[in-house]
Amino acid sequence: MCVYQFRHLGKGLAKERRILKETRKLSNKKNQKLSRIRGADPHLARERAKYDQPLPSREYVLDVVAEQGVPVTFERVCELMDVSTEERETFQRRMGAMARNGQLMQNRRGDWLLPTKADLIRGKVQGHADGYGFLVPEDGGADIFLSTKEMEKMLHGDRAIVRIIGTDRKGRPEGKVVEVTEHANSRVVGRVTEEHGVWFVVAENRRISQDILLAPAEKGSKAPKLKAGQVVMVDIIEQPSKTSQPIGRVVEVLGNYADPGMEIEIALRKHDLPFEFSAEALTQAKKLPDVVTKADWKGREDLTNLPLVTIDGETARDFDDAVYCEAQGKGFRLIVAIADVSHYVTIDSPLDRDAYERGNSVYFPRRVIPMLPEKISNGLCSLNPDVQRLCMVCDMDISSSGVIKNHRFYPAVMHSKARLTYTEVAAALYEKTPAARNKLGALLPHLETLDRLFRILEGARSKRGAIDFDTAETIMVFDDKGKILRIEPYARNDAHRLIEECMLAANVCASEYLRENGQPVVYRIHPEPKPEKVAKLRDFLGTFGLQLGGGDSPIAKDYSKLLDKIQDRPDKALLQTVMLRSLQQAIYSPDNVGHFGLAYESYTHFTSPIRRYPDLLVHRAIKAVLKKEKYQPGNWEEIGLHCSATERRADEATRDVEAWLKCYYMQDKVGEEFEGGISAVVPFGIFVALDNVFIEGLVHVSDLGRDYFHFDETNHQMVGERSGVRYCLAGRVKVQLVRVDMEQNKIDFRLAGEKLDEPRFNGKARRG
Repeated sequence: MCVYQFRHLGKGLAKERRILKETRKLSNKKNQKLSRIRGADPHLARERAKYDQPLPSREYVLDVVAEQGVPVTFERVCELMDVSTEERETFQRRMGAMARNGQLMQNRRGDWLLPTKADLIRGKVQGHADGYGFLVPEDGGADIFLSTKEMEKMLHGDRAIVRIIGTDRKGRPEGKVVEVTEHANSRVVGRVTEEHGVWFVVAENRRISQDILLAPAEKGSKAPKLKAGQVVMVDIIEQPSKTSQPIGRVVEVLGNYADPGMEIEIALRKHDLPFEFSAEALTQAKKLPDVVTKADWKGREDLTNLPLVTIDGETARDFDDAVYCEAQGKGFRLIVAIADVSHYVTIDSPLDRDAYERGNSVYFPRRVIPMLPEKISNGLCSLNPDVQRLCMVCDMDISSSGVIKNHRFYPAVMHSKARLTYTEVAAALYEKTPAARNKLGALLPHLETLDRLFRILEGARSKRGAIDFDTAETIMVFDDKGKILRIEPYARNDAHRLIEECMLAANVCASEYLRENGQPVVYRIHPEPKPEKVAKLRDFLGTFGLQLGGGDSPIAKDYSKLLDKIQDRPDKALLQTVMLRSLQQAIYSPDNVGHFGLAYESYTHFTSPIRRYPDLLVHRAIKAVLKKEKYQPGNWEEIGLHCSATERRADEATRDVEAWLKCYYMQDKVGEEFEGGISAVVPFGIFVALDNVFIEGLVHVSDLGRDYFHFDETNHQMVGERSGVRYCLAGRVKVQLVRVDMEQNKIDFRLAGEKLDEPRFNGKARRG
């Protein structure tokens, strides 16, 4: 062997020995017994399961730093936690991650401390149109006031850490921003404005009060030609700071503010509503068949000869549900067939992911943003007449007293015999119109049987004590250009209530079926009212000589009894409004606390899978139980929160669009006088809902009269300090329209004479 070969071999052996030595060292380190200090980590088992060489857990670090009572250096933390020299770099990265998450922070000296010990609070920023804002703490504490100067450093929706510096003039805790930890706005919709040669965008979301400066186009790209007043989308390329405004670049010109449909285009972008399906979802939809195939029949019952019918509004295009009822001894057999969307929208498919992101369909005046593509929502899954459709069925046996004795779920194929409207059914069943009855033909006896069951279910609902508030609904009538001609009241008739009772019955059965079979799901829950709200309601009712039963924990029946008691009172509207505001909002949650308003121990949504994602989940869960399997789409709590959030998002967007349309309708009526009722009392004035016009506007507190008016929250009224004049919720006033602000969707009134009336009790005006 030559010298070169020998040396080469020697180097190779030496390298192998070094590798072996390092491997043994790592193996020994991995298996070595941790010190007593490190062994005291309460989450050591979890860390060992995740890492070969576990570091002290985050919880343990927080406990040790908290025990010191003072800021500590990194070296001291390492000493306290027995962190070796080799581990320090990795451990420092862990502490850095904890700082980014707001669990730890460093002071100017570089020492580590808990944010709570430094009066630092982490939360989400909520801006106000007037420039100031609030930090909503993550831990649920009181909101912290942020001055206009502080809000200049960030935008509405951002996350930040603030330090309490005192109280504002209203006694609220006031904060100073220490750090903006997360920016929420990457793209904003707004209107282009130009002043002295400077171009900027005013955000449509009035909670974003900072103007967004427009940057010149990137080198080599062509900038869109802008005009003042145009609506645009801008990318935020530089977030605001204490020394600079936000800077953006126009990526889309939507058009002029008054263009038909622009109010919807703005709302879609302002509320981050997904309105375009992904290419993958559209491709998946395109591949679906146009009709029910022979293979689809497998494992399904044949209901094609059953006279199932759909009953919906005149403008409906997506038909989720069909119904059929027949007498069965002294009781009834009720069949509720629901479109089997889950057969086509498969788990974790592109269609499913898009549907989850949307959460629900959004119904604007004159336009719908569907949860699913039109081929599915208006075609393949819509229970249109005279075609075969796949469905999931809730088949119920109901006693003569309205008790659901048995229920069964199964997949089926159906063939709707008619597409009926509420108006047609009401004309045939309740108005006894000969033409309407003749049109129904052989379907009429089945609908009359359904009506008999409806009366029984309605009686059971009343006996159960479900709360039934009288609410006024309206519809907008548009011209050819998409602007409001008028707003009309929309009265629900008994045909609406008939279908509603059928859907309630099916939803309750779905909930019971899943609960009895131990299948988790998102329930539609309506928590009982909070004690503090109940206490305020009792105080308010006491001034009218009224009481709410149930002691400290009233049930739905207590509310229902009180509603029955006030039906003939002239102050019914006032009392009902205050009762309604004492209740919580219904949400989706895997924690089944029941539905307070409907007086159900268990309730979920099963009947609208075309337009609500929770219903689609319920269908999948039922199918899993039928197959003796478990359905687990992920974290049920997170899914419930997401679906509740998308529902609120849709509500806010539709309110924005309706507000804009109403402002547009009222802008040529400035100076006209109207009569109306006080719909809300707030610290800065009263809101008045106009009779016959069904539009609401503000009378500012400064326009209530030559007096100092004070807000009486308990009694829902404004009270004049010297005059004693009171403006109460549900009181009557005459107002004059003085201003319509199209930019902020606001309508302002001023009083046009004396009050017309106010809520009265036993013939006398109420006094607080």
